[in-house]
Amino acid sequence: MLQTDWNGKPYHSLDYELKKIFGKKVYKLALDGGMTCPNRDGTLGRGGCIFCSAGGSGDFAEKQAGSLREQADLAKARVSRKISGYDAAYIAYFQSYTNTYAPLSYLKQLFSEAISLPEICALSIGTRPDCLPDETVELLSRLNKEKPVWIELGLQTIHENTANYIRRGYCLDIFEDAVYRLNSIGIKPIVHMIIGLPNETESMMLDTARFISHCNIAGVKLQLLHILKNTDLAEEYFNGSVDILSLTQYIEILGKIIKILPPDCVIHRLTGDGPKNLLIAPLWSSNKKNVINTINKYFKDNNIIQGSDYTADNV
Repeated sequence: MLQTDWNGKPYHSLDYELKKIFGKKVYKLALDGGMTCPNRDGTLGRGGCIFCSAGGSGDFAEKQAGSLREQADLAKARVSRKISGYDAAYIAYFQSYTNTYAPLSYLKQLFSEAISLPEICALSIGTRPDCLPDETVELLSRLNKEKPVWIELGLQTIHENTANYIRRGYCLDIFEDAVYRLNSIGIKPIVHMIIGLPNETESMMLDTARFISHCNIAGVKLQLLHILKNTDLAEEYFNGSVDILSLTQYIEILGKIIKILPPDCVIHRLTGDGPKNLLIAPLWSSNKKNVINTINKYFKDNNIIQGSDYTADNV
């Protein structure tokens, strides 16, 4: 029987999953691992993906200064006003750039230090599927035996024309191989999808969602396309070659995607909020409270239930 409620929400929310696993409120501490990206250092290209800011999609992370202990304390101070009265735990979240793109010895020291912090209950690592050599996967396997390890992969789209346009830098086969190898060590990855990429139709976005629905993954992050200052995408936008979804358009597509995804897929994010000092468009995304309230109302009014359109032959 289809589950229709996850603690009052019609989708399998991250908050629901964290409370089920850890039994308490859990917050992410965005930490800086001090790495770069092969799409920036000249190995694959320079400038990163077309939408990527200078912060490497980690503009809210604590900038690398001192030890991870010091970074974690600064990050905890940022969320302290939210956790008054809570017995909280924390996830060490390495988000900026590509967080397995470094020598094995450096990764071992960095991640071992992170999981040794007593308040850290899990390790979350954002990376690329083409930056997971066998020795790094072995390290992740060992770490996962100490504390849960989450790996986030930026798929964004399954369509090669779009992938080339945004300069993703790897083909779909590499993504599928990374998902397979991570599953072989007991880690189901979390996949990123961007809604509203240039030149993509609604049908193309739903094709990506159907593909994701049949990947062996733990969860998905759904993100609207942001236009940020000092990115190549901003130039395209000002030239008039990039259209941005309205809030209504975004929510309608989001609802269809939620219905396609299987009920056991954890929804880590329904939208996103780019840094206000960098955000060019869509400006409606800067009012996160209004966006979430509007999404919730639309889901309720239209009986949007995660998995209601999921079938084994979705692909």
